[in-house]
Amino acid sequence: MACYVQFFEYRLLIYLAFSFGLFFLNSPTFKFLEYLAVERNSSPSTQMLALNALAFLYKQVLQFDEFILPDYVRAKKRKKNPVVLSRNEVMALLNVLSSHHRLCAQLMYGSGLRVMEVAQLRYHDIDESRLSVYVKEGKGKKNRVTTLSSICVEPLGLQRNKVKALYEEDKASKKGSGVYLPYALDRKYPAAPYQLNWQYLFPAEKWSTDPRSGKHRRHHIGEQSVQRAIKKAVNKIGIDKHVTCHTFRHSFATHLLERGADIRTVQEQLGHSNVKTTEIYTHVLNRGGRGVVSPLVE
Repeated sequence: MACYVQFFEYRLLIYLAFSFGLFFLNSPTFKFLEYLAVERNSSPSTQMLALNALAFLYKQVLQFDEFILPDYVRAKKRKKNPVVLSRNEVMALLNVLSSHHRLCAQLMYGSGLRVMEVAQLRYHDIDESRLSVYVKEGKGKKNRVTTLSSICVEPLGLQRNKVKALYEEDKASKKGSGVYLPYALDRKYPAAPYQLNWQYLFPAEKWSTDPRSGKHRRHHIGEQSVQRAIKKAVNKIGIDKHVTCHTFRHSFATHLLERGADIRTVQEQLGHSNVKTTEIYTHVLNRGGRGVVSPLVE
């Protein structure tokens, strides 16, 4: 309902602009931005959405040559500490997940992967001998190498066998255009889409048509399927926290710091460009507020 209210507010804004000539940048039109922050207590993203709508109105609809933004009250970004699970809660969640989704959750918690990064893993991205996971094209198009838990080696071997069997089945059917490759690698290496090493580690059950090229191929699993499985597991065991797939990544970083890992090491594992992003986990260590031990405890 809130989205519809915002939509009609923007439509009313445009109507007033055309009907009453509120075309100037110092007009009451821009009071709407302050109204969102002060009266409606909206988030910075909502206020920015309204600003972009106004910019479109003045530049594209009203054909103004320049768009100079006057001073206005900006919505304050609320600082939130990440939600972190205890190790017992993580183990409880893993125990109620199916084998397919359990492995995804183990990689998110054991290697600090995002759900998108898990879904896009390829057959050759796992190095069991070095206990390493090669993350390619992660957030911000960055590559990194992160740790692999020895607990994941056996289920990953089983998953690889399933991928190989499915690959042989698809190969025998002689249908499809092979797996998707980024950066036009399929033109440079025409045989690569049909090779086992390039197949997704978590392939989708059904074939689909690639909207970018119109080719019929087997894609990777959807992130939503993992998210739904995690949500169902959380409700089943009754964890009273706002748990998402990303919570496993938060827990990975926090538990590493609790075990004495250097923050620079955690930064590299997570793939953060700035260590300040990683420092948020120092505020949720399991030692009381701000990591301080109460003087009441000897």
